[in-house]
Amino acid sequence: MTDLSAPLSLPCGLTLPNRIAKAAMTEGLADPKHRPTDRLERLYRLWGEGGAGLLITGNVIVDRAHLERPGNVVLTPDPPKDLPAGLARWAQAGQVAGAKVLVQLSHAGRQTLARINARPVAPSPVALRLPGKLFAPPRALAGSEIPPIVSRFVEAAKRCAEAGFDGVQVHAAHGYLISQFLSPLSNQRTDGWGGPLHQRVRFLREVVQGIRAACPPPFAVAVKLNSADFQRGGFGETDALSVADWLVADGVDLIEVSGGTYEQPRMAGVEGLEPGETPLASTVAREAYFLHFAKLLKSRVTVPVMVTGGFRTRAGMQAALTARATDLVGLARPLVVQPDLPKHLLDGAREAALDVDRRLRLGPGQWLGPASPVAGIKMANVFGAQGWYCQQIRRLAMGQQVNLKMPLWRALLDYQRDEAQALKALSR
Repeated sequence: MTDLSAPLSLPCGLTLPNRIAKAAMTEGLADPKHRPTDRLERLYRLWGEGGAGLLITGNVIVDRAHLERPGNVVLTPDPPKDLPAGLARWAQAGQVAGAKVLVQLSHAGRQTLARINARPVAPSPVALRLPGKLFAPPRALAGSEIPPIVSRFVEAAKRCAEAGFDGVQVHAAHGYLISQFLSPLSNQRTDGWGGPLHQRVRFLREVVQGIRAACPPPFAVAVKLNSADFQRGGFGETDALSVADWLVADGVDLIEVSGGTYEQPRMAGVEGLEPGETPLASTVAREAYFLHFAKLLKSRVTVPVMVTGGFRTRAGMQAALTARATDLVGLARPLVVQPDLPKHLLDGAREAALDVDRRLRLGPGQWLGPASPVAGIKMANVFGAQGWYCQQIRRLAMGQQVNLKMPLWRALLDYQRDEAQALKALSR
């Protein structure tokens, strides 16, 4: 039986000291020039000392015109001269107790906020189906614009390798640019980058192949892949299995399973605003969101698989490993509330991880109505929860304790204030 404390070797030769991973979460802690800060170092030293075998950073962007949020670290193009030193300190902070650190590389595409880019790019000019004007309608990339973006992913990975990181994770999930290329709903191109799946996956494959060629082992190349977008007619499980086969052929070392987009944020356990596909009953019945697909994937590919989303108890994590549904347990929000949770899990503690999501829903004055059919309230729920965790991450990065009594509405207001200030700093 595989235990949480067992090491895991990746095909590239990198060995993780245990089976617990800190999954990517947005941090927003870069300075106005998109460089890592001492707050990021403090945060990752805390997580590095917390006992997880693998740390994956939040969105690190390859194009400063397409940020996920104002405080993203950006690696290309034309980075500041002192960026390498800041990246090296960030890597060392996470590696302080032996954890391996991967940088998540991303391009937000049409999921770039309109306040950052009023004309974002995407595979096709298909706007997000969300109320309000948070996201502007995108323009379609010209065919000649696509190879330079692929090159930026490769260049960004090379900078991570030079800084001492252990690898990168290519973000191909959650509706960001690569995920947009994979979905037939957002990719309606008729050239060699669209149409049948083997052409929609071309962007991702060229990124992975380019990074693997530029960054030899033991530098790891991982991919975060949606099991499904949970949108009718979109990217589904059959597509994901085929994509995984190609990724293995291209030399990927680890596949993290997730699912959803901004329109269907199932990665956060939230129902979207538009009608979508219903998860299989076998998935719903389990503690983690995507274990059903992960087990299918593991029976098909030869590389390790990681599942993130929904794990809240040691028993559930161990059961997933024992059933060979996953090789690596990804934790995100629980490590905001309890950064040293991996140490307790590895010591065999039977106590449940803090399920703060549930407490927020039930706490008086905290949640705005989780079952509301009103689109505006649904959006307030999603962004309110995101704001709550972002504010807790900010507290940790400043050397403070988390505040479990922070009301959701207060967190949302503070989050919006801080984002507005970060936007102002970018425009100076």
